[in-house]
Amino acid sequence: MWNSDRQQQQNGVITSTNTGTQQNTNNGSRSGSQNPPKQLGMTSAISLAGPRPEDVQKTDELRKALEPYKVFETEEELNHRMEILAKLNTLVKQWVKDVSIAKNMPEAAASKLGGKIYTFGSYRLGVHHKGADIDALCVAPRNIERSDYFTSFFDLMKKQPEVTECRAVEEAFVPVIKMNFDGIEIDLLFARLSLKEIPDDFDLRDDNLLKNLDPRSVRSLNGCRVTDEILSLVPNIENFRLALRSIKLWAKKHGIYSNSLGYFGGVTWAMLVARTCQLYPNATAATLVHKFFLVFSRWKWPHPVLLKHPDNVNLRFPVWDPRVNASDRYHLMPIITPAYPQQNSTFNVSESTKKVILMEFNRGMTTTDEIMLGRASWDRLFEAPSFFYRYRHFIVLLVNSQTADDHLEWCGLVESKIRLLIGNLERNQHISLAHVNPKCFEHKKGNTNNTNNNNNNNNTSCSQNSSGNEEDKTGGSQQTTSTVTSSPFCSMWFIGLEFERTENLNVDLTESIQNFTEHVIQHGVNIKMLKEGMSIEARHVKRKQLSQYLDADFLKKERKSMESHNNFNNQIMANRKRLSTEMQKDGSNGSTNTNVKRSRVSESNEENSNASSDAGGATTPTTPTSTQQTPPTFSNANSKQATPVEDHSDNSNSGGGGAGAGNANGNSTPNSNTATASAQPATEVACS
Repeated sequence: MWNSDRQQQQNGVITSTNTGTQQNTNNGSRSGSQNPPKQLGMTSAISLAGPRPEDVQKTDELRKALEPYKVFETEEELNHRMEILAKLNTLVKQWVKDVSIAKNMPEAAASKLGGKIYTFGSYRLGVHHKGADIDALCVAPRNIERSDYFTSFFDLMKKQPEVTECRAVEEAFVPVIKMNFDGIEIDLLFARLSLKEIPDDFDLRDDNLLKNLDPRSVRSLNGCRVTDEILSLVPNIENFRLALRSIKLWAKKHGIYSNSLGYFGGVTWAMLVARTCQLYPNATAATLVHKFFLVFSRWKWPHPVLLKHPDNVNLRFPVWDPRVNASDRYHLMPIITPAYPQQNSTFNVSESTKKVILMEFNRGMTTTDEIMLGRASWDRLFEAPSFFYRYRHFIVLLVNSQTADDHLEWCGLVESKIRLLIGNLERNQHISLAHVNPKCFEHKKGNTNNTNNNNNNNNTSCSQNSSGNEEDKTGGSQQTTSTVTSSPFCSMWFIGLEFERTENLNVDLTESIQNFTEHVIQHGVNIKMLKEGMSIEARHVKRKQLSQYLDADFLKKERKSMESHNNFNNQIMANRKRLSTEMQKDGSNGSTNTNVKRSRVSESNEENSNASSDAGGATTPTTPTSTQQTPPTFSNANSKQATPVEDHSDNSNSGGGGAGAGNANGNSTPNSNTATASAQPATEVACS
């Protein structure tokens, strides 16, 4: 629970109003200093130990392991970004001047108004990768209206020869102009300040700037303010950046990087790494990555993660506070932004995405344990686990459009709403997990597949009439050959389903899916986006039917990934068994090596206790566990008495999770789903 007692103010953060000065101070070495280190964060550090030679070596290995993934830009590419931002800044100044003159302001006065481009997000943090977009903010003085930004400035940008794909999203929660400026994607927000002029050295971190601002401007300013606060709250900028690059790459590879789908976004990962840096201020990047998994796999959620004590600013903007706001009490993994007005950056997290994130935290801790012990390389951390061999049943969302521009907008809308479908599925008492893959797959034209005729009858229902009945085994006597879609543009999202262990189960998912698709279509109508040819369709597919939607080579890679993670998991278990045996032998011989080995094993446990005390709770892992699930079989919902049908598709490989994660519920038992359907109580599920 939120704790804002003033007695904890001594645990607050010492900040500097000059970001550049703070960074220079932070980058300095603390080794050998006689002055006590500054405390950063809500609590004191877990460890002030400096790096050992092996830690430095692991950091060098980590940096080399990141290079093939193109997370570093060359000097030429960095200069190109700076040139683009300089051009954009010049255009903003000229636009402010021209609009002011058009409003009958003298030219001499209009020339002094200024206007400025600020960056935030990954570029401002210094952790952007090759080809990454730039999040930026256009700040204008009080005589410039938001309507000017989305009319005259938007028209100005479309006329620039370097700009392509320029589009305005004015109705968004945070209004934005998106564009491609000389090969770089830019998301440009707008904020109108209550100031007559905007000087070039203007600092946005002053809370008084928010006075008399409209909520949309405050939300637009929030990105820059939060980013600058994060940079001022970490003890060593360079170590923070390398660790954050590693964690972001890991999160993307493991499919938990998407704020809109209920996972963590870029600013959330930055805050978690920053908190790890505060707890281990003198650690190298490699150690920080290891401690990151140690801390947050043991964090006692929903205790919030905070980088500093909340500022006592009363400008009447809503802030995250579960004592006051009842809705804040239901947030599952609150991670609070450090700048006023403080917000929870993870309010989209659902029960399912929480389970997946915790499972990956535990998997990451197991993997980095092996890496730090020298039994694995950093490449193992960045290997993507198999998603499509983790589950037997999926819902596939097909989003269809007639033109490329329409498809871009339609997919954006659908993606922003998918978490509503996850919520609908979670409310079904028989579904224990609805795991959405954040990757959007493009359907290749020309694929011919066996699909049910009912797909074309109702786009708001699961397409498979029986989804596992006798026709599924015999090849589908009542099915006809047709293409997956006739639309020229089709994108797909996949949701893996995991069911509770229940006998004689019959589940109809039609209502959950219809509610979702109807909501999306109605919203498209309300914002006047829905056009002819735009449609959304949901189908139930089994794992053996995925070849109808996905490339065969891709599925082969998925299978290899599953096998690789299972082998790694088995290797870890063997190593632990061997270590346990050696410790027992040494103990029986009275060897002094016993204390050494036990100290290595218990080191993590001691730090777990410290990390958990920082989280305000016990030391037990918070990853949810469950009994081994029964692979469900699907039957016709219209039949009076359904006949259970075995699902023989890769039963022995369904537990495709890696080390420490046998299934998507977070079980740490390896290969926990290897039992076949015939060995379990019959479960019948219908999707009609």
